[in-house]
Amino acid sequence: MVRRSPISNVFAGSPVKPLQDHIEKVHDCVKKLVPFFKAVIEKNYDQVAVLQNQIHKLEVEADDLKHELRLHLPNSLFMPMPRERILDIVTIQDQIANKAKYVATVVNGRKMVIPDVIAELMVAYVECCVAASRQAKRVVNELDELVEVGFRGREVSSVEEMINDLDNIEYEADKLEQQINSALFAIEKELDPIDAMFLYQIVHAVGEVADIAQRVGARLELLLAR
Repeated sequence: MVRRSPISNVFAGSPVKPLQDHIEKVHDCVKKLVPFFKAVIEKNYDQVAVLQNQIHKLEVEADDLKHELRLHLPNSLFMPMPRERILDIVTIQDQIANKAKYVATVVNGRKMVIPDVIAELMVAYVECCVAASRQAKRVVNELDELVEVGFRGREVSSVEEMINDLDNIEYEADKLEQQINSALFAIEKELDPIDAMFLYQIVHAVGEVADIAQRVGARLELLLAR
């Protein structure tokens, strides 16, 4: 008798649950960026280091779930979603956590200081990008319902609305990024050139969290259009 691993038992039912477990872990990682940046603004570098370690740990756990999904995903014609689409979505989901880890590592490693002029905007911006991750998670969590109805009917319209909301969140994040860049440009000459360069890079990297989250929605939209 062949014994199944726990994750194999999950896949025996549906590939959707492991995908949902992965996005849950990814979002747990990303949402730490809010207290992380608040600690940076307060110059509480002990807390910054603690939160960076937590982000790193959650990113590693998300990575482990990604590898498990890849290893145990069956190559079956009878799966409710194309195998390559599942692999594509989990890869993009994982990039969200990777970006959060990158941001936390650079900011803590350089003991970066957020100028007072952009501090309030920065918190709003990070919260907006985390909201994009949360919305991507909500969309992925609707997949089991979509599978159940065969990607047809009222559920499809509901998910399309959720994806549209995700697009709007990402658009708001873009606007906040532009405001921060404009405020930074106004004080750029007062900053150390290297510090200014890294600030622009980190602002852009935070925005990529929302960009990648939107990409998850775009991939799921392709499933709705099949």
